[in-house]
Amino acid sequence: MNNKPKIKIGIVAVSRDCFPESLAVNRRKALVEAYTKKYGADEIYECPICIVESEIHMVQALEDIKKAGCNALCVYLGNFGPEIAETLLAKHFEGPKMFCAAAEETSKNGGLIQGRGDAYCGMLNASYNLKLRNIKAYIPEYPVGTAEQCADMIHEFAPIAKAVYALNHLKIISFGPRPLNFLACNAPIKQLYNLGVEIEENSELDLFESFNKHAGDARIKDVAADMAKELGAGNKKPEVLEKLAQYELTLLDWVEAHKGYREFVAIAGKCWPAFQTQFGFVPCYVNSRLTGKGIPVSCEVDIYGCLSEFIGTVVSDDIVTLLDINNTVPQDIYD
Repeated sequence: MNNKPKIKIGIVAVSRDCFPESLAVNRRKALVEAYTKKYGADEIYECPICIVESEIHMVQALEDIKKAGCNALCVYLGNFGPEIAETLLAKHFEGPKMFCAAAEETSKNGGLIQGRGDAYCGMLNASYNLKLRNIKAYIPEYPVGTAEQCADMIHEFAPIAKAVYALNHLKIISFGPRPLNFLACNAPIKQLYNLGVEIEENSELDLFESFNKHAGDARIKDVAADMAKELGAGNKKPEVLEKLAQYELTLLDWVEAHKGYREFVAIAGKCWPAFQTQFGFVPCYVNSRLTGKGIPVSCEVDIYGCLSEFIGTVVSDDIVTLLDINNTVPQDIYD
């Protein structure tokens, strides 16, 4: 399964109706050209249908970027901008959004006096209006720049947008109670809900039952053979591979049967102390194989750790794991 989102950022230019619309049109074109030249066109979509000056334009732009498959939004102030319409656009867009604005240009580029945009002031008003309406949007540290600088801002927003979108479509599946004397693993569930994450908590007995039902699964031999090939000379316990294959299939089938309406999943599973005696193996290798497939698996039912792994996977487009720092270095070795 594809367990990471692809992001497509709709760039919508806005304009206050007392400023020339051409300012926003030309600056949007320059921004898109600068982005495409440096980063390619895969991540962005230029909304051509209108420059947002009113609430009606806002609805038209919203429908257009949705139709284009955009799952992230950049509101670009080509000039001062209509603070109500532009913040309503952010409010009604269901996904991560950012704001940035055009810097002034010199007179040789048609800027200042009649060509001035006042987008710097417009960004201050937009920020204030976003806060008044309790709308969360990403605003770069200095959100006003040239076309090239704003292109960089949007590119920096892309991994943030991926993470936000992914969390809003994530289900964490856990197995087992969180262990005694490991308060660090006892994640309050409400904070996950606050991030838009769903969670399904299961007992180890549920997992054990499903594992036993997979005994004799016709796919086990192929998965075990793939494990043997992957391990090569590191295959020190070939007798356990079929059990590991059975467990891997159990988890993958559980994911497919339980992810529901969510696009992405991650797993947190308790792996000790009874796991070894009842299942007859340790799950670490299977956990790493699933992580390699883009499905992060944390042990000890470390739900926050699982969440961190997933965020890292989405942002880096790479395999992410957690390492414990357990020990200090003895002083004589340090010396």
